[in-house]
Amino acid sequence: MDMFVVRGGQRLEGRVSVSGAKNAALPIMAAALAAEGPTVLYGVPDLVDVQTLGELLTALGMTIARRADGGLQMEVVDQRPCVAEYDLVRRMRASICVLGPLLARRKSACVSLPGGCNIGDRPVDLHLKGLAALGADLRVESGYIFASAARLKGAAIYLGGPFGSTVTGTCNVMMAAALAEGVTTIEAAACEPEVVDLGEFMNKMGARISGLGTPFLRIEGVAALHGAEHEIIPDRIEAATLLMAAAMTGGRVQVDNVRCGHLTAVLEKLREIGVRLTPVGSGLAVDVPHALNAADCIMLPYPGLPTDIQAQFMALLAAAPGISIVTDKVFPDRFMHAAELVRMGARIRREGPSAIISGVAGLSGASVMASDLRASAALVLAALAARGDSVIRRIYHLDRGYHRLEAKLNSLGARISRVQDAPQNMPASLAPQTCGRRGAGGAAEHDLRGPNWGRVRETSADRLFDAAE
Repeated sequence: MDMFVVRGGQRLEGRVSVSGAKNAALPIMAAALAAEGPTVLYGVPDLVDVQTLGELLTALGMTIARRADGGLQMEVVDQRPCVAEYDLVRRMRASICVLGPLLARRKSACVSLPGGCNIGDRPVDLHLKGLAALGADLRVESGYIFASAARLKGAAIYLGGPFGSTVTGTCNVMMAAALAEGVTTIEAAACEPEVVDLGEFMNKMGARISGLGTPFLRIEGVAALHGAEHEIIPDRIEAATLLMAAAMTGGRVQVDNVRCGHLTAVLEKLREIGVRLTPVGSGLAVDVPHALNAADCIMLPYPGLPTDIQAQFMALLAAAPGISIVTDKVFPDRFMHAAELVRMGARIRREGPSAIISGVAGLSGASVMASDLRASAALVLAALAARGDSVIRRIYHLDRGYHRLEAKLNSLGARISRVQDAPQNMPASLAPQTCGRRGAGGAAEHDLRGPNWGRVRETSADRLFDAAE
């Protein structure tokens, strides 16, 4: 298992480009299950989640290959498999998106209940409600969803939930409805850019979907869908993460391949905090001319602030003077990263679905552990701005959603080393030496260094970075 060793205090400067959006690529890949003929997708990031879904789609009868031009070519060659096994689905929640296209094209599906990051309760009841409205026969048994339908029929469906619309639920129902008989309307549909990207891809496949980007979708069912070529939209979450990384280090960075229209609320909040953003070509130049300001951030469904950058905003505001409040109304329990930021010197107090942040003069390096994908990114941001060295464990979470984020940050001047999680790779500054110290004339110190201390001390952070470079 790998970990990051981060040397804090490095000012980021330079130019970096945003990759394709994971949250758009995954449902679009799943939608290719419903197509006749080959599909070619461009801009699909090479991530662990993409690889996991690729394994699942291969098991469901698809061939998938990277072309020389970077495109991901996909085609169904076997229509018989209908079972999405637990061992694959448990690793990634977006795997549930195979349910809709399997049901619509193959008339039956058996899909394990999904897994993914531990960020709070995320039921699939709205998915099942929508598919049942289309005429599917559904049951949940032994951890699997069993679905069948001789012919899906259009219906009027309401997909609102207690915390707003459902993104993956909208995707699933939209994919199934595209091949249903008659017209389907979805009210309280998710409006996220990733849902729009899926809808535009499906229209290229021959679907008839209107109302994309609004809470009301109209889907006129068609007899068949065909393969198509499509470019995945840029990842707005990665873009926001890179912008905040530059801001937290007082850097000057140009972030390319940014759809500013997908980040309106985020950009306005960053400007409120004191970040200067200047449109340049297809991206943004970012710098911080003055001290950061405290702010209140409320995470809401699109077009509000995304829950997927709640943790990054918390890291940014931890170093902003004054009192800030971060509230997550999408996943109210998504605060496991707060305790790790406190280990780095942040002052954060949890109050229900909110975190009260008292800005500090500076964060300090520490050994921390990531709990989920976006928490990993927040800890990387905090480590970049902290004094001294930091170690971030369980970075496999990060690899699910960011393609070699450390390489992009290192190209801007960061000092992040990916090393094996082993005692000899711990920076000496973070290794405990003694406890019970009482000074001269006091009681004897208790040595915590252990028999391997010599080896640990010999491997400094500088040597790790030199080896990585």
